[in-house]
Amino acid sequence: MDKKVTVVGSGNVGAAVAQRLAEKELCDVVLLDIIEGMPQGKALDLAEAAPIEKHDAHLIGTNSYEASADSDIVIITAGIARKPGMSRDDLIGTNAKIVRSITEQASRYSPESIIIVVSNPLDAMCHVAYETSGFSKNRVMGMAGILDSARFRAFIAAELNVSVESTHAFVLGGHGDLMVPLPRYSTVAGIPITELLSRERIDALVNRTANGGAEIVSLLKTGSAYYAPASGAVEMAESILKDKKKILPCAAYLEGEYGIHDLFIGVPVKLGAVGIEQIVEVRLTDEEMAALHRSARTVEESKIVLKKMT
Repeated sequence: MDKKVTVVGSGNVGAAVAQRLAEKELCDVVLLDIIEGMPQGKALDLAEAAPIEKHDAHLIGTNSYEASADSDIVIITAGIARKPGMSRDDLIGTNAKIVRSITEQASRYSPESIIIVVSNPLDAMCHVAYETSGFSKNRVMGMAGILDSARFRAFIAAELNVSVESTHAFVLGGHGDLMVPLPRYSTVAGIPITELLSRERIDALVNRTANGGAEIVSLLKTGSAYYAPASGAVEMAESILKDKKKILPCAAYLEGEYGIHDLFIGVPVKLGAVGIEQIVEVRLTDEEMAALHRSARTVEESKIVLKKMT
């Protein structure tokens, strides 16, 4: 294939990303991890499934960045996962070191690549990748809003007993408890959910969305979500690799949009071959804008913590 994507981290998220990239025949895939044998074994297992799944993507498992050279996209999933009782921010120190090391190597071997960060705490890790790589802001982004929106859509569909394909949802802000789901921009077949559900039920769905990751962590007990995060990262990669120019909610570096400066925050963007082609600004109510800025302040706090660590 003429496209190549490196997935760093061969745990649950990384392996699921590699599987979906290959099965969609979007690119050849390099699965990279520091644990000897793990990426090789998972890549081989996925390659052996190819005749059944009917794809011809080439999969390589490796512990070396040399194999990742000249990747079009690098997807960073490596890092420690949350355990029950932990917040995303509890991961910041350890995962910042991991993401910094990965970015140094990835930007060296794939200097023209686009970086998609999945590791938590997402917004803070985007800052680490951005500052370490020296890439332009359109080439570093985070996968969060797609996941949060998908959770909101799933809950809306279940609540109304409709197909998830009929739902659209809109979530702004940082990937954390203060994310900002926007019910009036969330629809079923074009109908705002504010016309289909009571305020009480909408509030319940919004709260469940904001705590969607923690709910899964509490159930799994030894790990965190991976199927839906993997799907979110692959949707971003597909829009870039195919130059589809989808409008997707992603963590992007803002320089005054929405009144926010020098922070990675989840906003709708147009994703194409060069990465983020446009940040889409939608009109928010005073209440929605205040909620977005509250969310931004938590990202700013994480950024301050990062600076103290370096």
